[in-house]
Amino acid sequence: MLKVLVINPGSTSTKIAVYEDSKVLLLKTLRHFSQEIDQFKNIPSQFEFRREAILKELETADIDINELKGVIGRGGLVRPIESGVYEVNDALRTDLINGIMGQHASNLGGLIAHDIAKGIDGCRAFIADPVVVDELEEVARITGHPLMPRESKFHALNQKAVARKFAASIEQPYEALNLIVAHLGGGISVGAHRKGRIIDVNNALDGFGPFAPERAGTVPAGRLIDVCYSGKYTIEEVKAMITGKGGLVAHLGTNQAHIVAEWANAGNEKARLILYAMAYQVAKAVGAQWAVLKGEVDGIILTGGMAQNKMVVGFIREHINCFGKITIYPGEDEMEALNMNALEVLKGERTCKIY
Repeated sequence: MLKVLVINPGSTSTKIAVYEDSKVLLLKTLRHFSQEIDQFKNIPSQFEFRREAILKELETADIDINELKGVIGRGGLVRPIESGVYEVNDALRTDLINGIMGQHASNLGGLIAHDIAKGIDGCRAFIADPVVVDELEEVARITGHPLMPRESKFHALNQKAVARKFAASIEQPYEALNLIVAHLGGGISVGAHRKGRIIDVNNALDGFGPFAPERAGTVPAGRLIDVCYSGKYTIEEVKAMITGKGGLVAHLGTNQAHIVAEWANAGNEKARLILYAMAYQVAKAVGAQWAVLKGEVDGIILTGGMAQNKMVVGFIREHINCFGKITIYPGEDEMEALNMNALEVLKGERTCKIY
């Protein structure tokens, strides 16, 4: 039996879990008050505070860390890399500390994992499938201007996890299948998986693809330029329109799709139209990835929190049922996905990659 510690830092919380193989021994969200976080000048300076909070919680739960065989942290904003599990080395730690692609709390995952693992005999530290996973084909990067190429930023961890789960359910290797995976969360990403690689996917973070509960997705470039140069908004305010205050928030004042569905069911026609428009754009994105894969698709998967929303899923199905079987994996279990990645390496079922 292999014990693995999973660490998933967020802006105001740190989720931790301890697994014995697939059995959950501990699952906890450590909440951090704003006054605790605000005392630190940047993300790296939170390292000791978060590490000590984790170790204290493990001690309280009577978890013997010396029995751990692996510690895996949520992958942070490292350099663009192929999907996979990466053992934390000096190069990875340097880029996490320096925030080579930006500073985010998830950068602390690999750093804390390494620090805990190094003090335990036979224990290894990993990260897996960060949001900057980049397996795009060159043709998918090209836009109408060389100064603005497409970038790969999406829900790589969950997309890969559910794709592998689906492959296992039909007793096929993930690397043998062509799949379309739509992650429906606060942001939406729709990826074309061809034989184990995500060759095309929208940038779910800062402005490409379907709009989402908190993100504007693709907007008309001319209108965006007009907004930017109107003199009415700061650069921070415009960026917030794209990520954070776009999508359902901009149209309806909430990021909760289930609330919008309740309004729609109660007769609010605007709520119904906006929810349908979001689903409509998801369906269009699925169709686009169908074209990318030339119609050779072994399965379509809907996942993420909104995959639990019957109205959203129903709207999407109206447009894509013609493509074939649709499988739903509702929710997003990042902790389970990270544990699965670590276990597969520790059991020798997958090869750990070098950063």
